[in-house]
Amino acid sequence: MPSDTDIVHVVDDDEAMRDSMAFLLRAENFQVQTYADAADFLTALPQIKVGCVVTDVRMPGMSGIELLQRLRELKVSLPVIVVSGHGDVPLAVEAMKTGALDFIEKPFDDDVFLRAVRTALGAQAVDSQRQAQKATINSRLESLSNREREVLEGLVAGHPNKTIAYDLGISPRTVEIYRANVMEKMQARSLSDLVRMALVGGLLDRRE
Repeated sequence: MPSDTDIVHVVDDDEAMRDSMAFLLRAENFQVQTYADAADFLTALPQIKVGCVVTDVRMPGMSGIELLQRLRELKVSLPVIVVSGHGDVPLAVEAMKTGALDFIEKPFDDDVFLRAVRTALGAQAVDSQRQAQKATINSRLESLSNREREVLEGLVAGHPNKTIAYDLGISPRTVEIYRANVMEKMQARSLSDLVRMALVGGLLDRRE
């Protein structure tokens, strides 16, 4: 059963095609917003937080591929399904390389279309969960003192307490205290849990 966040944004200059897709989606209880062209969609984009995008490849003004490129420039993570006409497969392949999640060739089977939409919305849900998890972990990382962060970096590098103590010029006992503080602040159940959080939070990337 679609949820309140299962919004499908249909971008197509062909009014009949646009209405047909919207009718099919609403019949399956999806929320639908329609746009006559890419410019209309980009105008509404600041208010769009969730859902997926279904866009035609060939449209006057900005094409579906140009829309994909613009979304990538804006770092918008909405999953995009490209709808291509018969013979537009090379364009659809280009769209996939530009970041489209899937492409469907017209005329399409209703079940194929709906399956692609459900897959795209599932990808959006997973991405949203990842983003929320990363934000939580980053907030916990920011709560660490400089010394606690240094101890954490030593831990995720696989160094024992004695090595961390030597590197930081403090006693092993002090490292144990900092380690306990880090585990508590990060709400980590184990060292492996702590390392996973450091990976998600990008701590290891920042050390390189």
